[in-house]
This record gives sequence, structure tokens and C-alpha cells, in this order.
Amino acid sequence: MDESLKQKLIENGADVEGTLHRFMGNEALFLKFLLKFKDDQNYAGLTECLDQGNYEEAFKYAHTLKGVSANLGLDPVCKPVSALTELLRGKTPSEVDTDQVAAQRAALEEAYGRFMGLIGN
Repeated sequence: MDESLKQKLIENGADVEGTLHRFMGNEALFLKFLLKFKDDQNYAGLTECLDQGNYEEAFKYAHTLKGVSANLGLDPVCKPVSALTELLRGKTPSEVDTDQVAAQRAALEEAYGRFMGLIGN
């Protein structure tokens, strides 16, 4: 991983040092998984399910995205998707607080887009 990407990740709130610790200091392995994140379809699935009001499936995508982003130390992505996971967990459609879901979705969209831009470059 080049120092420029590493610094940009840190500046944008990623826990690079903690993640490298989990990857036993292997920056190449961290970069490999970070680049795989670009192809992960959980964000797309989550947004599609939210658009359709399919909260049960949206929960599954959110939960998986939460785990992936946490493992990669992408804390600004992990925080709103974690909140979404809890807002959707075990809820029927009528129980879902759609205003809170919309707020967390907006935060997730911003953070996700930012990190995809960094990783894509």
C-alpha cells in the first residue's frame, strides 16, 4: 500500500493502524481486501432493498456490510451501517423508523462514496 493512500484513509477516519494490526502488519494483504471492497455488492443490495421497503433483506445486507467495513477499519462507513442494522433488526415494516433510516442512509451514502473514491484511485 502506498503512503498516499494510507494517509488519505487515515485523514478520512479509517482505523488503518488497528486494521494493519489485525492483518499482522501485512499491508499487501490489507490492500488486497480493500480493493475487493470495491466489488462488494452489499451496499448496492442494501440501497435497493431500502428503496423497495424490503427491510428484512435490507437488514441482511446492512449486517454483512457492517462486518466487512469493520474488518477493514472503515469506521465512517461502519458507524451509520451499524446504526441501520439496529434500526432494522427484528422490525416489521410498520415498526421501522423511516426518518432515522433515511438519516443513517444519508450518512452511509456520504461515507461510502468517499471511501469508494479513495479506493478507486
